[in-house]
Amino acid sequence: MDLLRNLFKGDKVIWIIFLLLCFVSIIEVFSASSTLTYKSGDHWRPIMMHMVLMAVGAVVVIIVHNIPCRWFKTFILLLPISWVLLGSVFIVGALTNGARRWIDLGFFQFQPSELAKMATIISVAFILSLVQEEKGASSKAFRYILIVTGFSCALIFTENLSTAVLLALSVFLLMYVGRVPLKQLGKLLLVGVGLLIIGVATIKYVPAEVWDKVGIHRMVTWQSRLDNHFDTSIVPPEKFDIDGDAQVAHANIAIASSGILGKGPGNSVQRDFLSQAFSDFIYAIIIEELGLVGGAIVAFLYIWLLMRIGRIARNCDKPYYAFLVMGIGFLLVTQAMFNMLVAVGIMPVTGQPLPLISKGGTSTLINCAYIGIVLSISRHVDELKKREAQAGQEMQQEAVPVEAVEEKSPETV
Repeated sequence: MDLLRNLFKGDKVIWIIFLLLCFVSIIEVFSASSTLTYKSGDHWRPIMMHMVLMAVGAVVVIIVHNIPCRWFKTFILLLPISWVLLGSVFIVGALTNGARRWIDLGFFQFQPSELAKMATIISVAFILSLVQEEKGASSKAFRYILIVTGFSCALIFTENLSTAVLLALSVFLLMYVGRVPLKQLGKLLLVGVGLLIIGVATIKYVPAEVWDKVGIHRMVTWQSRLDNHFDTSIVPPEKFDIDGDAQVAHANIAIASSGILGKGPGNSVQRDFLSQAFSDFIYAIIIEELGLVGGAIVAFLYIWLLMRIGRIARNCDKPYYAFLVMGIGFLLVTQAMFNMLVAVGIMPVTGQPLPLISKGGTSTLINCAYIGIVLSISRHVDELKKREAQAGQEMQQEAVPVEAVEEKSPETV
C-alpha cells in the first residue's frame, strides 16, 4: 500500500480520470483499428503498439509528476527549440494525409506543433506570473504574450490551422484568468472575430491555385471542408454521394444508429468505413458502441478534469503554478471539445485527436506530460496543506494554558 501511495502522488481524482480515459482508449482504439488491422494483416499489432505507447505515457506521467514544480520554469527553453523544429518541418517534414506536420525519425514520427503548444502555454503562464499587480496583470504582458503566441501560431497554421486556432483560444482563456485588462482582451476579441470572418471568406472564395504558388497547399482541403459543412442543400437518397465526404457521412451514421446504450464495445459497423476512426473520429465510434450515455460520460470526464484543475489552481501559493495548471486544463479540454463537435457535425473537420483517447504518438506522450505537470502541482499543493496543518498543531502544542486561580497552601500561625 505504501508503494502505491508513493508511486501515485498528487490529486487522486486526476489519477482516476487519467486511468479511466486510458481504459476507454484501449477498448475503443482496439475496436476502431479495423482499417489498420486490414492493412497490416495482423489483428493484434495495432492495439499492442497502442498499449505499449500508453504504457510509455504512464511512465511519462509518473516521471513528470515527481519533478518539483519550480523546475517547470526551465521548460521555457522548449519554446525556441519548438520554433526551430516547426521551421524545419517545411524543409524535411514528412507528408502524411496531405499535410506536412511530422518529422520522420525512422522509428517514430515526431509532431513539433505538439511541443510548441506546451512551450507556448508554459511561457505565457510564466509571463503572466511576472507581471501581476494588485489590480491585475500589467498592460505590458499583453504585448509579450501576443509576440510569443503569434509567432508559434504563424509557424503552425499553414499546415495545421485548427491547432493554431486551438492554441490561440487556450491562450486567450488563460489571459482572462491571468487578469489581463478586459479592454485589451475586448480589442483582441474583435480583431480575432474580424480575422476569422476574413479568413473564412478568403478560404472560400480565393482560388486554391493562388495559394499553391505561395506554398499554402492546404487551401484545397480547407475549402472542401467548409463547403461540405455549410452546404444546406437537400440531396435525394439515390443521389447522395457517401464517398464524397465519407468521414462526416459515416460519423453521422454511427451516431444516428447508436441509441441510448449503443451497440456494445467492439460492435461498431462504421469503423470499417472511417479511415480515421481510431483518431479524429473516435468519439463517433464511442457513441456508436457505448451510446449517448457513454458519450456523455466521456464528455463529463473532461469537464470533471477541468473542474478539478480549477480547484488545484485556487489552492496554489504561487501565481505561476496556478496559471500553468489552468493553461494545461484549457488546452486539453478545448481540444476535446473540438474533436467532439466535429464528430457530431457541429464544426467542420479539423483533424484534432481526442486527448488521451485517440491513437497517436507525439500527442499521447505530450498529453501524458500535461497530466504529470498537473499532478506535480497538485502534489505541491497537498504538501503545502500538510505543512500548514503541522504548523497549526505545533502552535497549539506550544501554547501553555495559564490558570486564572492559583491554589495556595494554608498558612499556619
